[in-house]
Amino acid sequence: MSDVLMPQMGESIVEGTITRWLKAIGDAVERDEPLVEISTDKVDSEIPSPAAGVLQEILVAEGETVAINTLLARIGDGGPSGGPSSSSPRSSTAEPAHGDQPAATHQDPLAGSLPSSPAQPAQQGAAAPVRTSPLVRRLAKEHNIDLSQLRGSGAAIDVTGSPLPADSIASCKESDAVLLGAVGGPRWSDPNATVRPEQGLLQLRGELEVYANLRPVQIIDALAGASPIRPERLQGVDLLVVRELTGGIYFGDKKRDETSASDLCVYHTFEIERIVRVAGKLAQQRDSRLCSVDKANVLETSRLWRDVTNKIMSSEFPDVALEHMLVDAAAMHLINRPADFDVIVTENMFGDILSDEASMLAGSLGMLPSASIGDSKRGLYEPIHGSAPDIQGQGIANPCGTIASVAMLLRHSLDLNEEATAVESAIRDVIESGARTADLAVAGDAVMSTVEMTQAISQKLL
Repeated sequence: MSDVLMPQMGESIVEGTITRWLKAIGDAVERDEPLVEISTDKVDSEIPSPAAGVLQEILVAEGETVAINTLLARIGDGGPSGGPSSSSPRSSTAEPAHGDQPAATHQDPLAGSLPSSPAQPAQQGAAAPVRTSPLVRRLAKEHNIDLSQLRGSGAAIDVTGSPLPADSIASCKESDAVLLGAVGGPRWSDPNATVRPEQGLLQLRGELEVYANLRPVQIIDALAGASPIRPERLQGVDLLVVRELTGGIYFGDKKRDETSASDLCVYHTFEIERIVRVAGKLAQQRDSRLCSVDKANVLETSRLWRDVTNKIMSSEFPDVALEHMLVDAAAMHLINRPADFDVIVTENMFGDILSDEASMLAGSLGMLPSASIGDSKRGLYEPIHGSAPDIQGQGIANPCGTIASVAMLLRHSLDLNEEATAVESAIRDVIESGARTADLAVAGDAVMSTVEMTQAISQKLL
């Protein structure tokens, strides 16, 4: 059986009046009594936004007369949302991310948003029940998948004082895959704070022993107008950035006094060897071209990187064409001639910057997934975008990056290639049909909400 753990997104919107409504509904369900004649006027007046939207959309769709069981089912399957989706089928452990968003909702990336449960006192990162859509339930049943939800990052700091509680670590390490929500928010944005959400993310990568971050960039022709790059330069773009994840300046010793600061960048031969092997194998499965990015004209770590890369590629991957490129040139060529790249391999900080730059080729950060893998099948999956507190509660976040991350989870950790391809095709088909979230829209486009886009993709899979 596979285990999937998913993030808990912070405090619940189901509070106050809506809590009483849901309790009344639950009591009526136990008595097998129908609930009828709920007016949208009463929803508007008694239930605060965005909770009102969840019920109002349901009531309007049902002609303002709803049976209890239907209402409960609809609440579980969809409704307006205020944040990016984060949920997963199959085997995965996820670290909660949006603890700074009291109006956040749980979203099933394959079938709409799920209202959060009221916040409960938690023991460390203890798993919470996971409510899922019909699509995810079907996948879980067909492939014997267990879904679990854990607290982490900001949501965990607020409750436990730690961005990655011990229980969350243990559950993640027992699972086959982890789906992660975006990390951070204004509440914890002080870079001088002793405890920060990002610390939990770095620790989780280390605990799971994932060292290779994969960020694919493919261009959907219909989105060429959403990219700041001229459409003719986007033709044929299909590249993969392979970023070393656990070494380099992010993990080196850090020092600071009143007048100076330093961050030590360290790489060992074994770290370079293993990431280059991952990139070489992936290049063999694609167009057999690998571009290694460094700063060998200045940095000693980059000179070691280049020497080790040459040795590994010549001895183990002689069929893959190897090119070396300085990071400043790579940044320029990603914009000027992106279609010339197949697989890019680089160190931690360079990969962090270049992969974000490459995301603009696709039109938006919200479109792109990522996978962090190691030597086992277990992986850590997340969209490349951040928590976007500037659009919190507006229901306009693009869910495609999270949904595509689920596809990567299905393929890399669960060997469900057919299902992964179906998810990716559904995203492409919906975009090609004209569906746009706010970040993708150009003049004249109709804009869909987070949930509308999610449900459109879900319908392609049902």
